[in-house]
Amino acid sequence: MGHFVFGKKLCSRMRLWEFDNQYVLEPLEGEPVDYLMISKKTGLLQLISELPAGDHSKSSRGIVFGFLGILRLLTEAYALVVTSREHVGSYFGSSVYKISSMKFWRCESESGPLTEIQKSDQAHLQSLLRFLETTPGLYMAYDADLTHSVQKSLSLDKDQPLWTQIDARFVWNRQLWTDLYETKFDLFALPVIQGSFQTIESELQNTHIKISLMCRRCVRRIGTRMWRRGANVNGDVANFVETEQIIQANGYVASYVQVRGSIPVLWEQVVDLTYKPKIKLFDLDETPKVVERHFQDLTERYGSIVAVDLVNQHGGEAVLGGAFANAMQKISSVNDNIYYVPFDFHRICGQVKFERLSSLYDDLRDKLVKQGYLLMMENGEVLETQKGVVRTNCIDCLDRTNVTQSLLGRKSLEVQLQKMKIIEPVDSISRFPDLDAKFKALWADHGDNVSIQYSGTSALKGDFVRFGRRTIYGLLKDGYSALARYYYNNLQDGKRQDALDLAAGHYRATRGFSFREERTPVKFLTYLPLVSAVLFASILLTTRSLRNARQDGYQVLYAILWASFTVAVTTLVRSNGRRFTSRPYLCGLN
Repeated sequence: MGHFVFGKKLCSRMRLWEFDNQYVLEPLEGEPVDYLMISKKTGLLQLISELPAGDHSKSSRGIVFGFLGILRLLTEAYALVVTSREHVGSYFGSSVYKISSMKFWRCESESGPLTEIQKSDQAHLQSLLRFLETTPGLYMAYDADLTHSVQKSLSLDKDQPLWTQIDARFVWNRQLWTDLYETKFDLFALPVIQGSFQTIESELQNTHIKISLMCRRCVRRIGTRMWRRGANVNGDVANFVETEQIIQANGYVASYVQVRGSIPVLWEQVVDLTYKPKIKLFDLDETPKVVERHFQDLTERYGSIVAVDLVNQHGGEAVLGGAFANAMQKISSVNDNIYYVPFDFHRICGQVKFERLSSLYDDLRDKLVKQGYLLMMENGEVLETQKGVVRTNCIDCLDRTNVTQSLLGRKSLEVQLQKMKIIEPVDSISRFPDLDAKFKALWADHGDNVSIQYSGTSALKGDFVRFGRRTIYGLLKDGYSALARYYYNNLQDGKRQDALDLAAGHYRATRGFSFREERTPVKFLTYLPLVSAVLFASILLTTRSLRNARQDGYQVLYAILWASFTVAVTTLVRSNGRRFTSRPYLCGLN
């Protein structure tokens, strides 16, 4: 499968040297190339033919497995390198690695001392680097393009440098490459995607089958669950993920692509310590234009679009679903390439009857047949192409969405195996226990990975995807994950959002800026443990006073006083809920 491999392999193993004025990366594998020098004073890059003079025995900082670029904060620059990796499979013969750990190396500045305010701002920015160093779900390959689907990859020029042809939407470190755009640094420009990559293999009817599931997260509106919702005015949506299911068997290669993404209207759901913050729509006059821009981009990239909307048609989600439905009805009425399908997941399937989702597939069957899938021979002969995608969304585009996408992936797999003449037209993969169990686990792990990157926890409803039914353990796990999401949304994700905005280039921290006044509300966070302790104590004292009321009439008065105090504290916290939460400060919500 050489048509998926680029001619020049990127530097995959390097020794990191540290000298007085520079860091040096020495390639240890592949063809001999120059060393890459990073100036400690400016963060600028330069190729050199030999190591600087000095005591080399004390200069080595170990082996690294990739250089991801330079991040600039105020007067300092930081070089990001991959310090450990895990081999997770192969992509048409090319090894795919998951990044296990990364490290920023600081390049000091010569631009003069900082003011006290700038020092405070610099400390805050530096604290964000720790969030980036532990970013989950980053994957890389040194001689293959992970940013394009198989179908898109067929049109790439494999003789050109890898970084010049990547799909920039899915390159996590794209904005860290500012200093790598000259062709002489080609072998060091390593594109990294955030998402997932898993592979299963099984024997089916005496045929070896390999199934890979890869997803790519878009960086245009990257963020955390509550702090990046909906769309921006350009039509870029939060949690946009392209998922590709690849089958290799019997001399064939098949690929099926789906996408997910937040509802592309202008809306927010700002955390305020309530379990489900109120959904707020804004700039309603702009909504049709934003939706149109989003779907115009999708149709240009993928062809026809089937938009499956899984939000509730009643309750708190209804206002959002209604705005989306109104815009979609107008667009689909004038564009035959867009088909809108509302499906109230919770009303139809409840919490346990997910098998009722098959009715959705029955409604979509004809559209899915027209969209098709990629089918080609291993020698590169293309037999069929995919002419469109299903775009699925719920509120978070995590739990209901993954259940639905796993069903569509399953149906696509069955059709493809029938086309390859591996199973009969009347067969389903449920008849083959080994493949069935592995395929369910594949999609369940995929859903967990996407969910962790957006919400901080595994996906809800994952037991249905993994086992085909709801379980007591799954329900308990969902309860724990829901509480964990509440904790992350309210008390951690603000800083994580700032870190993601820095890495994606949505915010440039240059000398002369300050966000001290904007960060003032963060002081309320220091009061939250104290307020929680006072509230717990007042509830305890109220209960104790009521228990002793029969022996001492004054205890009734004490109970009333403590209960009043409890209500007052609770009211104070609720009215100032947003001030107690961890908020992002570098970029606005939209």
